[in-house]
Amino acid sequence: MKGKVAVITGAASGIGYAIAKSLATAGANFVIADLDPVAGERAKTELQSLGVEGEFVVADVSKSADVQRLMETAASRFGRIDILVNNAGLQHISPIVDFPEDRWNYLIGVMLTGTFLCCKHALPHMIRQKWGRVINIASLHGKVASPFKAAYISAKHGVLGLTKVIALEVGEHNITANAICPAYVRTPLVDKQIDEQARRHGISRDEVVRKIMTEPAAIHRLLEPAEVASLALYLCGDDAAGITGAALDMDLGWTAR
Repeated sequence: MKGKVAVITGAASGIGYAIAKSLATAGANFVIADLDPVAGERAKTELQSLGVEGEFVVADVSKSADVQRLMETAASRFGRIDILVNNAGLQHISPIVDFPEDRWNYLIGVMLTGTFLCCKHALPHMIRQKWGRVINIASLHGKVASPFKAAYISAKHGVLGLTKVIALEVGEHNITANAICPAYVRTPLVDKQIDEQARRHGISRDEVVRKIMTEPAAIHRLLEPAEVASLALYLCGDDAAGITGAALDMDLGWTAR
């Protein structure tokens, strides 16, 4: 990874930060994006302490102008974009009949349209240099459904289809595109869901994880962000050059049934 340049969205915390840290530890320079300026600057400082160079950009990936500014920052700072990790995401839980239309549009905008926009503006750099890696952080919910998460699940299903299209379009340029589909990961987003479920059902956080969130899985625990980052790092390497268009499960055996 030494000398490579990685753009990672939603990278101020959680999975995005873990991936950025994994790539930086391996020697990649970085440009991270997030909506939280304080957390983003803190993440930038921590990543630079690993001996690499990087930038932080406040960006809403659902907006084309923000995405273009993000990619232009990477290109002007480093002269190249080698790796794109589309990780930015959020959740809204509601029955379809009550689902606010503005929340639907925003979730789809961030997770599906945002992934498209980032690829649209990063891929020309990869095509020009005849090398690239696109990693889309999808979800177990890109393959299975749960009630009350219509926008999230629709977006993640769409990301898997988009990943396949990218793989077919740019494979001749030595660019791979893959999606990672984790089960629940220990992130601020999931922690919030655990607290809400614990209050609603009057049970402990551990019981929420074992009896509600991961009950269908073979292993009843949360994934750690570093586990997802390890797979992302592998997919960026030359040993994974033959893997493209794939949706790789990290679901603790959820879909083995």
